Amino acid sequence: MKTLSVIILLLLAAMAYVRLSPNDPARWHQPVRGDQDKSFENGVIRVLPGSAEDFAQLHKIASSWPRTKVLAGSVAEGRITYVTRTAFWGFPDFTTVERRDGQIALYARARFGRSDLGVNGKRVQAWIDALAQR
Repeated sequence: MKTLSVIILLLLAAMAYVRLSPNDPARWHQPVRGDQDKSFENGVIRVLPGSAEDFAQLHKIASSWPRTKVLAGSVAEGRITYVTRTAFWGFPDFTTVERRDGQIALYARARFGRSDLGVNGKRVQAWIDALAQR
């Protein structure tokens, strides 16, 4: 019984750390490096043609996504970084969306772990698909 209590306490401590650790905007709200699509173990970069209006629409889509909030930036700035948390553990994933000359670049990555199990790529693709439907 004592071992189970220790395990539960450790799990609760880990969950609290993941949910409550600060997210430094200076670290995560950086320019998107790269000009072509790229996938890696804990995230993706996607670059697509897009206007200022598309960027504003993408902001509306991202802002309405479950468990997603703006960490830093604005439509006027031309770069916004969002934090999206997983439902149970609350792991933060960061997605930076940047307006460029005739393009929109998206960079989604996990804060913790080496693999995101494809979650960032699926979310970014869903945002792109929602934009294409508008």
